[in-house]
Amino acid sequence: MRLLLIEDDDRIAQPLTEGLGRYGFTVDRVRTGAAGLADAAARPDLVLLDLGLPDMDGLDVCRSLRARSPVPIIMITARGEEADRVAGLELGADDYMAKPFGVRELVARIRAVTRRTGALPAGPSAPDAPPTVPAPQRLGPLQIDRRTRLVRLDGREVALSPREFDLLAHLAQDPGAVHSRRQIMDTVWDPHFFGPTKTLDAHVAALRRKLGDPGWITTARGVGFRLTVPGDPPPEAAR
Repeated sequence: MRLLLIEDDDRIAQPLTEGLGRYGFTVDRVRTGAAGLADAAARPDLVLLDLGLPDMDGLDVCRSLRARSPVPIIMITARGEEADRVAGLELGADDYMAKPFGVRELVARIRAVTRRTGALPAGPSAPDAPPTVPAPQRLGPLQIDRRTRLVRLDGREVALSPREFDLLAHLAQDPGAVHSRRQIMDTVWDPHFFGPTKTLDAHVAALRRKLGDPGWITTARGVGFRLTVPGDPPPEAAR
């Protein structure tokens, strides 16, 4: 699937292009509205459009694109005011994302828009092909079911937020191993997450509280976190 990214800021465009590439998208990037309108003639599958362009307002680019093509358009911009969102959607944008955001959320929005508009490529290589889901995992009294995204402790369901479940499931992939903070952020959040890394500490604290024992998630000082079963022998200290 080929995306046209109209974004003048290299600090946004470069990690965005790399992140989307990891999900199998081909990204053609231009820096100006005029270049975007010219490149749109090649009929990309979807356009990612910034509003703060150096040569013209992104709203004008959206208007021109929509006048000539039904190509799906997702606006990505620092303008988060309601008036801007309404204007963009009324001009024909299919979705509107205010910065900051993560690449995983953007990919989900791209897939949702392409499903609605019928632009999603057909065939076995389509990005929505269902992954293979492993059987429930047991760690002492803890059970993690990735298929249903349910967690049970001593047979009782533990209510977790989606991110808390993803964090627990990631740590449970290799119990006892230390997962670095950067590795966790890249996998559970996003390789190009825009936001404070203290959010990881908040989610770890919430998990410890919900699991009823801080011993479930131990801290490797200066490195990251590991998942352990309380009462089990501690893992050998890292050398």
